[in-house]
Amino acid sequence: MSKQESTARKTVAQKIEAAFQQAGVRRTPQRYFVLERLLTKPDHATVEELWAALNRRHARASRATVYNTLHALVEAGLVREFTLDGKAARYDANLERHHHFICDKCGAVEDVDWFEVPKSDGSQTANRNIRTYEVTLRGECAKCHSSN
Repeated sequence: MSKQESTARKTVAQKIEAAFQQAGVRRTPQRYFVLERLLTKPDHATVEELWAALNRRHARASRATVYNTLHALVEAGLVREFTLDGKAARYDANLERHHHFICDKCGAVEDVDWFEVPKSDGSQTANRNIRTYEVTLRGECAKCHSSN
């Protein structure tokens, strides 16, 4: 491991420990692993993906453990749960406001920096109280586009 990777890993560890302490969440190996995985590999993992990754490191963790871990992290405000196209829930440790991009070819989900959507004159949102919004962009990711 390079010095830069070691420093980055320490920074993530410090961020995780501070987040647990600030949120008043008890640190467990599973919670630490899931939050670390979501912070260091921002691919918006599903429960199944997190369960598989957790079992590679901590043998015999159940799906219930992953669901309970995610529930605790979402309740503490450390992770955000969202769904795209009615498919399996995905989890995101990026709590800054942002949009998502979905690759039509490989299905990758990427964060897109926040941008404001032009305000409606009200005719499209009549009788609705809009709390928040998120834009989902679709197309080809850089990796798929460059392989053409």
